[in-house]
Amino acid sequence: MAEPSKAVLVTGCSSGIGHATALRLARNGWTVYATARRPETLGELREAGCETLALDVTDEDSMRAAVAEVERREGAIGVLVNNAGYSQSGAVESVPMDAVRRQFETNVLGLIALTQMALPRMREQRWGKIVNIGSMGGRLTLPGGGMYHATKYALEAISDALRFEVRGFGIDVILLEPGLITTEFGEAANASVAAVQAGADGPYTAFNARVAAETKGAYEGPMRHLGGGPERVAKALERAVSRRRAPSRMTITPSAKLLIGTRRLLPDRAWDAAMRAQLPAPE
Repeated sequence: MAEPSKAVLVTGCSSGIGHATALRLARNGWTVYATARRPETLGELREAGCETLALDVTDEDSMRAAVAEVERREGAIGVLVNNAGYSQSGAVESVPMDAVRRQFETNVLGLIALTQMALPRMREQRWGKIVNIGSMGGRLTLPGGGMYHATKYALEAISDALRFEVRGFGIDVILLEPGLITTEFGEAANASVAAVQAGADGPYTAFNARVAAETKGAYEGPMRHLGGGPERVAKALERAVSRRRAPSRMTITPSAKLLIGTRRLLPDRAWDAAMRAQLPAPE
């Protein structure tokens, strides 16, 4: 029987965790297909030895084309890293439905579709790793982040179900739960609040503005010392996919361990009180 393909397909490689992961794996000898909506942003990764492809997780044709190309060259995707995602911030009532749909299309539905496309060849070769980049935000909820947290809670459920369903085919499912990661992610979250706020003067205007300020403060203030750079996630990911018995979950950075542990211990009222100390409740 031929050796299984261990080629890696990584989504969302234009920056942050995806970029760091593709770069690390390529430098350490993995065959890496780095993807982004705009492949012209992947020049550094191409120079580092990555193959680069266009892939938009909100476009089914784009996903099918990328998967087909990797399978044509390698036989199968051996390691699928579902990384593409962003944070839509804002009070639940204030987020327009088109923004809600974009959030779920990018963070959840695209991930499901791409996984479904990669699995048949993975199953045939009876070896594979599916890595879902979740978040500590799948284990706790911060006010003003309901839409984002909902997508990361969804990844917890999807990963748990999928892990059981594909194990018999020699495929591992690994969920990474990073805490605060110092990337452009915080800037994107701020921009998403600004989009919700545009032209608005309503009951959540002050609250959403404070959410944006707190998000910026988390990435730029003392809390950042409990986080880490995207390379930290890339290192944990490589360690996970290299193990014969892959971990089902990995919580990454002190901020994730601290906040997940705190949320587990606090009843809802105590957690809400702690949140009110940070954010003014809309009223």
